[in-house]
Amino acid sequence: MFAFARNTITLGRSASRVAPNVRSLAAFQQTADKHTLVLVRHGESTWNLENKFTGWYDCPLSPKGEEEVVEAGRQIKAAGIVPSVAFTSMQKRAIKTLQGCLEETDLMWLPTTKAWELNERHYGALQGLDKQETVDKHGKDQVLIWRRSYDIPPPTVDKSSPHHPSNDPRYADQDFPEEWTESLKTTLERVTPYYEKNIVPELKAGKDVIIAAHGNSLRALVKHLDDIGEDVIAELNIPTGTPLIYELDDDLKPIPQEGAIAPLSGRYLGDQDAIRARIEGVKNQTK
Repeated sequence: MFAFARNTITLGRSASRVAPNVRSLAAFQQTADKHTLVLVRHGESTWNLENKFTGWYDCPLSPKGEEEVVEAGRQIKAAGIVPSVAFTSMQKRAIKTLQGCLEETDLMWLPTTKAWELNERHYGALQGLDKQETVDKHGKDQVLIWRRSYDIPPPTVDKSSPHHPSNDPRYADQDFPEEWTESLKTTLERVTPYYEKNIVPELKAGKDVIIAAHGNSLRALVKHLDDIGEDVIAELNIPTGTPLIYELDDDLKPIPQEGAIAPLSGRYLGDQDAIRARIEGVKNQTK
């Protein structure tokens, strides 16, 4: 948020006999006094590189992913965006992405909250499997349903599986069902309440927010922000390591940005042709 805009707005409202051109300037600056929300999907991970279903498996960034993170931070800084508070998931690829962005923007000191509610979607029994081999085994249509449908989850894992969250100490204070998997719908059902309870108050308090998370947790969030239909969100892909900037009005509704790629109101920072190519790359992970 820009202090100069708030000060000018206050002056414009308190001066009852201000010249018309000054009133116009105040009105213009009031529109600039908006809430900024920065969303960054983590940089490419080692399992992205190996084309595996990752979910809650805690793999690190690949060398390319580390480069993407540095570039993302530089783009945020070049855009003049200065977040006040940061959120990320419990997974190292998102945590490292946030740290990289904050390092490049000289904001390593920023207050940061880690929350499992911002984790990637859990892929159940698909976690660790090669995506193309899974297509070869189960067929493209079935895998596409598991990957992209809104409310049909992959097969579950039980507590005997190392992929069940009850076997991970970082989730020791959480109670998960015996059989566990997630669809985009159930991912949204944890992301949206967390956003409303923990992130919305920060935005309403005048703080600009950065969230480093995952493809599906961010898909869930933008579905909520842009009110995207279930059929449309199935086709939406968010590229790795690419800042997505939302400007929100006083009701925290998205203000459509010039250059936004439909159905999003937010705009990606960076070379737009390269971004579209990254989006296609996500789409083509299971041919």
